[in-house]
Amino acid sequence: MFNLPNALTLVDQQNGNLAFKLFSFEDNEHFDHIQRFNYYSLIWVKSGSGKAKVDFGEHRFAENCLFAFAPYQPFMLTADGKIEGIALNFHPDFFCIHKHQQEVACNGVLFNNIYQPPFVTIDKHSESTINMVLEQMRTEMQKPELAQYELLIAYLKIFLITVSRLKAQQQPEGMEIHTGQNEPFILQKLKDAIEVNFKKKHAPADYAELLFVTPKTLAKITKSHFNKTLSSIINERIIIEAKRELYLTNKTVKEIAYELGYEDEYYFSRFFKVNADVSPQMYRDTVGAGRGAA
Repeated sequence: MFNLPNALTLVDQQNGNLAFKLFSFEDNEHFDHIQRFNYYSLIWVKSGSGKAKVDFGEHRFAENCLFAFAPYQPFMLTADGKIEGIALNFHPDFFCIHKHQQEVACNGVLFNNIYQPPFVTIDKHSESTINMVLEQMRTEMQKPELAQYELLIAYLKIFLITVSRLKAQQQPEGMEIHTGQNEPFILQKLKDAIEVNFKKKHAPADYAELLFVTPKTLAKITKSHFNKTLSSIINERIIIEAKRELYLTNKTVKEIAYELGYEDEYYFSRFFKVNADVSPQMYRDTVGAGRGAA
Protein backbone atom coordinates (compact mmCIF):
# COMPACT_ATOMS: atom_id res chain seq x y z
CA MET A 1 0.00 0.00 0.00
CA PHE A 2 1.38 3.37 -1.03
CA ASN A 3 1.23 5.88 1.80
CA LEU A 4 2.34 9.49 2.01
CA PRO A 5 3.45 10.83 5.39
CA ASN A 6 2.09 14.26 4.51
CA ALA A 7 1.26 16.32 1.47
CA LEU A 8 4.38 16.96 -0.58
CA THR A 9 4.35 20.24 -2.49
CA LEU A 10 6.63 22.10 -4.86
CA VAL A 11 6.07 25.83 -5.25
CA ASP A 12 6.94 27.95 -8.27
CA GLN A 13 9.70 30.22 -6.95
CA GLN A 14 8.85 32.97 -9.44
CA ASN A 15 5.22 33.51 -8.42
CA GLY A 16 4.69 31.46 -5.27
CA ASN A 17 1.95 29.34 -6.85
CA LEU A 18 1.60 25.58 -6.69
CA ALA A 19 3.73 23.77 -9.26
CA PHE A 20 3.42 20.11 -8.24
CA LYS A 21 1.68 18.39 -5.32
CA LEU A 22 1.25 14.80 -4.19
CA PHE A 23 -0.91 13.76 -1.24
CA SER A 24 -2.98 10.89 0.12
CA PHE A 25 -6.54 11.18 1.44
CA GLU A 26 -8.58 9.00 3.77
CA ASP A 27 -11.94 10.75 3.51
CA ASN A 28 -13.90 12.94 1.11
CA GLU A 29 -13.42 16.31 2.76
CA HIS A 30 -11.14 17.53 -0.04
CA PHE A 31 -13.72 16.89 -2.75
CA ASP A 32 -17.18 17.18 -1.14
CA HIS A 33 -17.86 20.63 -2.63
CA ILE A 34 -17.43 22.05 -6.12
CA GLN A 35 -13.74 22.38 -7.02
CA ARG A 36 -12.34 24.63 -9.74
CA PHE A 37 -8.55 24.55 -9.60
CA ASN A 38 -6.19 26.46 -11.88
CA TYR A 39 -4.10 23.32 -12.30
CA TYR A 40 -4.52 19.72 -13.46
CA SER A 41 -5.84 17.24 -10.90
CA LEU A 42 -5.46 13.46 -10.98
CA ILE A 43 -7.43 11.75 -8.22
CA TRP A 44 -7.03 8.01 -7.72
CA VAL A 45 -9.80 6.56 -5.54
CA LYS A 46 -8.17 3.33 -4.41
CA SER A 47 -11.08 2.22 -2.23
CA GLY A 48 -14.67 3.35 -1.84
CA SER A 49 -17.46 4.35 -4.18
CA GLY A 50 -19.82 7.21 -4.88
CA LYS A 51 -21.00 9.74 -7.43
CA ALA A 52 -18.98 12.35 -9.31
CA LYS A 53 -20.54 15.56 -10.57
CA VAL A 54 -18.37 16.85 -13.43
CA ASP A 55 -19.20 19.71 -15.77
CA PHE A 56 -22.78 19.05 -16.86
CA GLY A 57 -23.00 15.35 -16.02
CA GLU A 58 -22.96 12.84 -13.17
CA HIS A 59 -21.11 9.53 -13.06
CA ARG A 60 -20.94 6.61 -10.64
CA PHE A 61 -17.46 5.51 -9.55
CA ALA A 62 -16.01 2.59 -7.64
CA GLU A 63 -12.62 1.53 -6.27
CA ASN A 64 -9.51 1.91 -8.44
CA CYS A 65 -11.09 4.74 -10.38
CA LEU A 66 -8.73 7.53 -11.45
CA PHE A 67 -10.19 10.93 -12.34
CA ALA A 68 -8.44 13.46 -14.58
CA PHE A 69 -9.54 17.10 -14.41
CA ALA A 70 -8.24 20.03 -16.47
CA PRO A 71 -7.74 23.54 -15.03
CA TYR A 72 -11.01 25.17 -13.94
CA GLN A 73 -13.02 22.05 -14.80
CA PRO A 74 -15.73 21.90 -12.09
CA PHE A 75 -16.07 18.66 -10.14
CA MET A 76 -17.35 17.30 -6.86
CA LEU A 77 -17.23 13.79 -5.39
CA THR A 78 -20.03 12.47 -3.18
CA ALA A 79 -18.88 9.31 -1.42
CA ASP A 80 -21.17 6.47 -0.34
CA GLY A 81 -18.94 5.97 2.70
CA LYS A 82 -15.23 6.16 3.38
CA ILE A 83 -12.92 6.65 0.42
CA GLU A 84 -9.15 6.48 0.29
CA GLY A 85 -6.66 7.32 -2.40
CA ILE A 86 -3.93 9.54 -3.80
CA ALA A 87 -4.13 12.89 -5.56
CA LEU A 88 -1.57 14.45 -7.86
CA ASN A 89 -1.80 18.09 -8.94
CA PHE A 90 0.39 19.99 -11.38
CA HIS A 91 0.21 23.45 -12.92
CA PRO A 92 0.49 24.00 -16.70
CA ASP A 93 3.63 26.05 -16.00
CA PHE A 94 5.20 22.90 -14.57
CA PHE A 95 4.05 20.68 -17.45
CA CYS A 96 1.86 21.77 -20.35
CA ILE A 97 -0.04 18.89 -21.96
CA HIS A 98 -0.68 21.02 -25.06
CA LYS A 99 3.00 21.66 -25.73
CA HIS A 100 3.93 18.04 -25.06
CA GLN A 101 1.03 16.42 -26.89
CA GLN A 102 3.31 14.51 -29.27
CA GLU A 103 5.28 13.11 -26.35
CA VAL A 104 2.44 12.20 -24.02
CA ALA A 105 -0.77 12.34 -26.12
CA CYS A 106 -3.06 12.71 -23.10
CA ASN A 107 -4.99 15.74 -24.35
CA GLY A 108 -8.28 14.56 -25.80
CA VAL A 109 -7.89 11.17 -24.12
CA LEU A 110 -7.25 11.70 -20.42
CA PHE A 111 -8.07 15.41 -20.34
CA ASN A 112 -10.53 17.47 -22.41
CA ASN A 113 -12.46 14.46 -23.66
CA ILE A 114 -16.02 15.75 -24.00
CA TYR A 115 -17.48 12.42 -25.10
CA GLN A 116 -16.15 10.09 -22.39
CA PRO A 117 -16.43 10.06 -18.58
CA PRO A 118 -13.43 11.86 -17.03
CA PHE A 119 -12.03 8.75 -15.37
CA VAL A 120 -10.34 5.42 -16.07
CA THR A 121 -10.41 2.14 -14.14
CA ILE A 122 -6.93 1.12 -13.00
CA ASP A 123 -6.26 -2.57 -13.63
CA LYS A 124 -3.77 -4.73 -11.72
CA HIS A 125 -1.01 -4.45 -14.32
CA SER A 126 -1.19 -0.65 -14.51
CA GLU A 127 -1.57 -0.38 -10.72
CA SER A 128 1.93 -1.76 -10.13
CA THR A 129 3.45 0.67 -12.63
CA ILE A 130 1.59 3.66 -11.20
CA ASN A 131 2.50 2.77 -7.61
CA MET A 132 6.16 2.48 -8.60
CA VAL A 133 6.12 5.88 -10.31
CA LEU A 134 4.34 7.53 -7.38
CA GLU A 135 6.92 6.08 -5.00
CA GLN A 136 9.71 7.53 -7.13
CA MET A 137 7.97 10.92 -7.09
CA ARG A 138 7.59 10.77 -3.32
CA THR A 139 11.27 9.92 -2.83
CA GLU A 140 12.39 12.68 -5.18
CA MET A 141 10.24 15.30 -3.46
CA GLN A 142 11.54 14.38 -0.02
CA LYS A 143 15.19 14.65 -1.08
CA PRO A 144 15.48 17.52 -3.55
CA GLU A 145 18.66 17.34 -5.56
CA LEU A 146 20.07 18.53 -8.86
CA ALA A 147 17.53 18.61 -11.74
CA GLN A 148 14.63 17.73 -9.46
CA TYR A 149 12.02 19.32 -11.72
CA GLU A 150 13.33 17.50 -14.78
CA LEU A 151 13.18 14.12 -13.06
CA LEU A 152 9.69 14.75 -11.69
CA ILE A 153 8.51 15.71 -15.17
CA ALA A 154 9.96 12.46 -16.50
CA TYR A 155 8.02 10.49 -13.86
CA LEU A 156 4.89 12.53 -14.62
CA LYS A 157 5.20 11.66 -18.31
CA ILE A 158 5.36 7.95 -17.48
CA PHE A 159 2.31 8.34 -15.25
CA LEU A 160 0.29 10.19 -17.90
CA ILE A 161 1.29 7.85 -20.73
CA THR A 162 0.39 4.77 -18.67
CA VAL A 163 -3.03 6.08 -17.73
CA SER A 164 -3.74 7.50 -21.22
CA ARG A 165 -2.95 4.15 -22.82
CA LEU A 166 -5.24 2.41 -20.37
CA LYS A 167 -8.10 4.80 -21.04
CA ALA A 168 -7.62 4.48 -24.80
CA GLN A 169 -7.98 0.71 -24.38
CA GLN A 170 -11.11 1.12 -22.28
CA GLN A 171 -12.80 3.75 -24.47
CA PRO A 172 -14.48 1.30 -26.87
CA GLU A 173 -16.20 -0.27 -23.87
CA GLY A 174 -17.46 3.12 -22.82
CA MET A 175 -18.95 3.67 -26.24
CA GLU A 176 -20.89 0.41 -26.53
CA ILE A 177 -24.29 1.03 -28.03
CA HIS A 178 -27.17 -1.02 -26.67
CA THR A 179 -30.10 0.33 -28.67
CA GLY A 180 -30.71 1.19 -32.31
CA GLN A 181 -28.50 0.07 -35.17
CA ASN A 182 -28.27 3.56 -36.67
CA GLU A 183 -27.18 5.34 -33.52
CA PRO A 184 -23.44 4.47 -33.56
CA PHE A 185 -23.20 5.95 -37.06
CA ILE A 186 -25.08 9.08 -35.99
CA LEU A 187 -22.90 9.53 -32.90
CA GLN A 188 -19.69 9.30 -34.90
CA LYS A 189 -21.07 11.66 -37.52
CA LEU A 190 -22.06 14.06 -34.74
CA LYS A 191 -18.55 14.07 -33.27
CA ASP A 192 -17.07 14.67 -36.71
CA ALA A 193 -19.56 17.45 -37.41
CA ILE A 194 -18.80 19.21 -34.11
CA GLU A 195 -15.06 19.00 -34.72
CA VAL A 196 -15.40 20.55 -38.17
CA ASN A 197 -18.06 23.15 -37.38
CA PHE A 198 -17.88 24.20 -33.71
CA LYS A 199 -16.21 27.50 -34.58
CA LYS A 200 -19.13 28.52 -36.79
CA LYS A 201 -22.17 26.52 -35.68
CA HIS A 202 -23.14 26.86 -32.02
CA ALA A 203 -26.78 25.72 -32.00
CA PRO A 204 -27.95 22.10 -31.61
CA ALA A 205 -30.43 22.62 -34.47
CA ASP A 206 -27.50 23.25 -36.82
CA TYR A 207 -26.16 19.76 -36.18
CA ALA A 208 -29.57 18.12 -36.46
CA GLU A 209 -29.85 19.70 -39.90
CA LEU A 210 -26.37 18.50 -40.89
CA LEU A 211 -27.21 14.93 -39.84
CA PHE A 212 -30.71 14.92 -41.36
CA VAL A 213 -32.46 14.11 -38.07
CA THR A 214 -34.90 16.09 -35.96
CA PRO A 215 -33.49 18.16 -33.09
CA LYS A 216 -35.61 16.13 -30.65
CA THR A 217 -34.20 12.82 -31.91
CA LEU A 218 -30.60 14.06 -31.78
CA ALA A 219 -31.13 15.48 -28.29
CA LYS A 220 -32.46 12.14 -27.05
CA ILE A 221 -29.56 10.17 -28.56
CA THR A 222 -26.96 12.60 -27.18
CA LYS A 223 -28.39 12.56 -23.67
CA SER A 224 -28.69 8.77 -23.71
CA HIS A 225 -25.12 8.01 -24.75
CA PHE A 226 -23.06 10.98 -23.51
CA ASN A 227 -25.16 11.80 -20.43
CA LYS A 228 -25.06 15.44 -21.55
CA THR A 229 -27.16 17.78 -23.63
CA LEU A 230 -25.94 18.60 -27.11
CA SER A 231 -25.67 22.26 -26.12
CA SER A 232 -23.29 21.40 -23.28
CA ILE A 233 -21.12 19.27 -25.59
CA ILE A 234 -20.86 22.09 -28.13
CA ASN A 235 -20.10 24.61 -25.40
CA GLU A 236 -17.41 22.39 -23.88
CA ARG A 237 -15.69 22.03 -27.24
CA ILE A 238 -15.68 25.81 -27.73
CA ILE A 239 -14.31 26.39 -24.21
CA ILE A 240 -11.54 23.80 -24.68
CA GLU A 241 -10.39 25.59 -27.83
CA ALA A 242 -10.61 28.99 -26.15
CA LYS A 243 -8.51 27.78 -23.22
CA ARG A 244 -5.90 26.34 -25.56
CA GLU A 245 -5.65 29.65 -27.43
CA LEU A 246 -5.48 31.65 -24.19
CA TYR A 247 -2.66 29.46 -22.91
CA LEU A 248 -0.56 28.92 -26.00
CA THR A 249 -0.90 32.19 -27.92
CA ASN A 250 -0.68 35.94 -27.45
CA LYS A 251 -3.91 36.56 -29.35
CA THR A 252 -6.26 39.07 -27.80
CA VAL A 253 -9.57 37.91 -26.36
CA LYS A 254 -11.27 39.75 -29.21
CA GLU A 255 -9.25 37.80 -31.80
CA ILE A 256 -10.00 34.48 -30.12
CA ALA A 257 -13.69 35.35 -29.87
CA TYR A 258 -13.85 36.17 -33.58
CA GLU A 259 -12.08 32.94 -34.56
CA LEU A 260 -14.63 30.98 -32.52
CA GLY A 261 -17.58 32.64 -34.26
CA TYR A 262 -18.36 35.44 -31.80
CA GLU A 263 -18.37 38.94 -33.25
CA ASP A 264 -19.12 40.49 -29.85
CA GLU A 265 -16.09 40.16 -27.59
CA TYR A 266 -18.14 40.93 -24.48
CA TYR A 267 -20.77 38.32 -25.28
CA PHE A 268 -17.98 35.75 -25.71
CA SER A 269 -16.38 36.81 -22.41
CA ARG A 270 -19.71 36.29 -20.61
CA PHE A 271 -20.13 32.92 -22.33
CA PHE A 272 -16.62 31.91 -21.26
CA LYS A 273 -17.15 32.99 -17.65
CA VAL A 274 -20.46 31.11 -17.38
CA ASN A 275 -18.80 27.91 -18.61
CA ALA A 276 -15.34 28.27 -17.05
CA ASP A 277 -16.27 30.26 -13.92
CA VAL A 278 -13.54 32.81 -14.65
CA SER A 279 -13.10 35.48 -17.29
CA PRO A 280 -10.82 34.81 -20.28
CA GLN A 281 -8.29 37.29 -18.91
CA MET A 282 -8.33 35.70 -15.45
CA TYR A 283 -7.82 32.28 -17.02
CA ARG A 284 -4.84 33.62 -18.96
CA ASP A 285 -3.38 35.30 -15.89
CA THR A 286 -3.67 32.23 -13.64
CA VAL A 287 -3.10 29.36 -16.08
CA GLY A 288 -1.16 30.67 -19.05
CA ALA A 289 -0.46 33.91 -20.86
CA GLY A 290 0.93 33.43 -24.34
CA ARG A 291 3.56 30.93 -23.32
CA GLY A 292 3.60 29.23 -26.70
CA ALA A 293 7.04 30.59 -27.45
CA ALA A 294 8.44 29.76 -24.01
